[in-house]
Amino acid sequence: MAIKTFRGGTHPPHDKPAAGTPIETIKPPAKAIIPLSQHIGAPCEPLVKVGDQVKMGQKIGDSDSFISAPVHASVSGEVVEIAPYPHPDGEAKMAVVIENDGKDTLADDIKPKKMDDLTGEEIIKITKEAGVVGLGGAAFPTHVKLIPPKEGKMDALILNGAECEPYLTVDHRLMVERPEDMIYGARAMMKALQTDKCYIGIEVNKPDAIAAVREAIGGDSSMEVVELEVKYPQGSGKQLVTAVMDGIEVPSGKRSTEVGVQVANTATALAVGDAIQKGMPLIETVVTVAGSGVNGMGNFAVRTGTMASEVIEHAGGLKDNAAKIIWGGPMMGQAQFTLDIPIVKAASGILVFTEDEVVKEEILPCIKCGRCIDVCPAYLLPNTIGNASDKDMVDVAERYNADDCIECGSCSFVCPAKRPLLQWIRLAKGAIAARRSG
Repeated sequence: MAIKTFRGGTHPPHDKPAAGTPIETIKPPAKAIIPLSQHIGAPCEPLVKVGDQVKMGQKIGDSDSFISAPVHASVSGEVVEIAPYPHPDGEAKMAVVIENDGKDTLADDIKPKKMDDLTGEEIIKITKEAGVVGLGGAAFPTHVKLIPPKEGKMDALILNGAECEPYLTVDHRLMVERPEDMIYGARAMMKALQTDKCYIGIEVNKPDAIAAVREAIGGDSSMEVVELEVKYPQGSGKQLVTAVMDGIEVPSGKRSTEVGVQVANTATALAVGDAIQKGMPLIETVVTVAGSGVNGMGNFAVRTGTMASEVIEHAGGLKDNAAKIIWGGPMMGQAQFTLDIPIVKAASGILVFTEDEVVKEEILPCIKCGRCIDVCPAYLLPNTIGNASDKDMVDVAERYNADDCIECGSCSFVCPAKRPLLQWIRLAKGAIAARRSG
């Protein structure tokens, strides 16, 4: 079978030291700090007040907005505070603080169901009520993506098992350890979308995951594993569609659904399956801890609301020369100034690096080598857009389709002049969005 890919992209060092480490469950926190915003869209309003007793899995926040997802208590105990707390996105956000009673008393409405007994509409409702969001990093509410088109037919569901970022091994371990549950969730998503085909794209550097998923699929011809080249950003939505669907491209400014395809993460499919089979909302996520600045590494199942510092301590603690913390992967992740932030649904990794690896590069003039153009998977001119942004020429950045940037960072990675192209393009996108809204 031919190995598939897309045009462009790059090859950062694919160091994945925790790939062979089984998932380990961390003890629930003594105090869970659960942000009311763990997703793209409107933040939730609290459904509880200080002094309330809550059960594990109980809904504690919700919103009337269509693009939103409820949040749930990850432990049972007493609500002791509702206040702003530091958040991984860099802003303080409202959170419900629960003092854990250590009993893990389940909410009364947590009841397993059978997919065969459910309609597509019921699967969508269960997914929404469980607070499932995209676990590939975007945290987009999954129930919205499961709504079938009003006209026509969804040709296929593509599950992203590429996990192309260095260090991160969450999806890899979940596909190896829980492939049957992931496939169950995929079938539920297919039923909701009213599609009869599902492709699971996995990079070829994960042969154990490929074998496990194929075994879980068995003789089901409606599902197929697609082997992908090891290249970054192989797991990006539009690039994944092009690779899997033999060159089909998602038009500029459009979503994959415009070409009859919906894309989701393999871990997201597993969460959908758990919401049905176990009746459990999304209150636990798997996080990779790795990097030269931490004494241990691994893949850890962590309750939402657990502090990142607790996860690091469980992994062995920081080294004395630890200098940089990245939330997520090294290519698209976000640097953090503290570990006193809670684990949220879409947390995928906490990477820590030492002083020796954190080098401040001098920004040099562009030499017009064209490397950023060669690697750009979105067919853009990153140097032109970045330079326009640096000079506050927002009109020029918009004219050169800055909004089509998928923010993979490939351009910055290959730039010999060490120009922060991704950061400049992000600033341009923000300026364009602000001008449109105001």
